[in-house]
Amino acid sequence: MQSNLVKPLGLDSNISVIPANQQSLTPYDEAELIFANLIELDGLDARLHLYSSEVRYFETALGLALKEAYQQPQGSEAAHRFVQRVLYRINRLNLFWYDDLSHYTNERSPYLHQIREQIEQVWQAWELQQMDVDALKSLDVKQALSDRGAADLNPPLSAEGRYIQEQMSHEGYRYLLAIASFDGLVEASRLSRILGGAANEVQATLTKVLLEEYGNGRLSRKHSTFFAQMMSELNLSTQPEAYFDLVPWQVLASINHNFLLTECKRHFLRYNGGLAYFEVVGPSIYRTYLTAAQRLGLSEGAMGYWDLHIREDERHGRWMIDNVVLPLVDMYPKQAWQIVLGYDQEKFMGDRAGVAVVQVIQRGEQTAPLPVITPR
Repeated sequence: MQSNLVKPLGLDSNISVIPANQQSLTPYDEAELIFANLIELDGLDARLHLYSSEVRYFETALGLALKEAYQQPQGSEAAHRFVQRVLYRINRLNLFWYDDLSHYTNERSPYLHQIREQIEQVWQAWELQQMDVDALKSLDVKQALSDRGAADLNPPLSAEGRYIQEQMSHEGYRYLLAIASFDGLVEASRLSRILGGAANEVQATLTKVLLEEYGNGRLSRKHSTFFAQMMSELNLSTQPEAYFDLVPWQVLASINHNFLLTECKRHFLRYNGGLAYFEVVGPSIYRTYLTAAQRLGLSEGAMGYWDLHIREDERHGRWMIDNVVLPLVDMYPKQAWQIVLGYDQEKFMGDRAGVAVVQVIQRGEQTAPLPVITPR
């Protein structure tokens, strides 16, 4: 891309776009800033022609990023990051953030829909290439799900998990919370998007999982409240998306993937397969985080979320296997392999994200302590 950048629109974005430690904008940063401002325009689609040079610059950057991320053998980290951040900016409009209502003026914009489709078509094809889909179609699905569920209850500790458990510093723990807060502070929001429709035992179980995640309607017991308490104990901001710039593209990809699966009912089976993996493996991951917090001598408030999740997700994992995905196999015998696809994709993307998160933690430990936020 050319370095002679167009002048950005003079509008505010609802998410910080420029990394604090970055002295100058890259072309992808500039293109994202342009998009972040476009998405805030009142009546975007009717006014696109007024910003033709900005739109052209952004679209050129996006086209290049899709090639660099998904058509090159190694894939450009900067391109992956740009694509997933743009996609997240669109997807987040599907949730309500209790902010200025004007931020949602373009939530049904045909232009934003076109950009999302352009990204997802290329990105999802690339993600599927990481899976042996043909092999999944020949599985005994119930046996495959039972075997996977049993194996992932207590999986071997990864190198990244061992680092967190045995070596991560106090500052590294702050980085871990900051990155995890991107999802932890709005936990289970995407699950809520699949609950509408006909009632049956599967829906009832999913609703029960959601209610427990939401503290059965009590804010003080909502899981995100426990997460916010941990952050306050570590003098971190509890504002959702405050640490957007820390989040690696691999984490954003997992989040955007779940937005897609919950947006399209055609992917209902895949989403539930992925949710089953997430609930089954969760306690083993949270035990690693809890062990790290205990080694660091942190307070109960600084680790309470992990303890809560260990207890509840052990139950949720059993529910998801016994009362959701296995019954769905009987309901959709010809398409049931998609449940295993969803399970395996969630595992693959989660492992990929875990590696990236530890890399960010290690860089942060060595170079840049996070700002200390004093509680009011």
